Amino acid sequence: MPKLALIATVEVAPEKRDQALSLLSAHGARSLRDEPGTLNFEILVPREDAAKLLIYEVYQNDAAFEAHRNARSIAQFREESAGLGIKISAARCTPAA
Repeated sequence: MPKLALIATVEVAPEKRDQALSLLSAHGARSLRDEPGTLNFEILVPREDAAKLLIYEVYQNDAAFEAHRNARSIAQFREESAGLGIKISAARCTPAA
């Protein structure tokens, strides 16, 4: 199975972006540490839009992504960010190379 890349857009109120960034950073570190199929988890901070964060994730395959979706770290992130009004949309991609 090919690798799976995920491009996610995180929408959050500008005054809550730093808090969301901190929680996402901790989630990404846990995912890379605890989930062998998580290969990359990078958060990008748009310079012109204080209400968004972008995430670039790469997984070994679709099964590794499903394991990530069901892992404790994502549940922890959801619990910790529940009051921030975060909206996440994502596109699943197959890397060309």
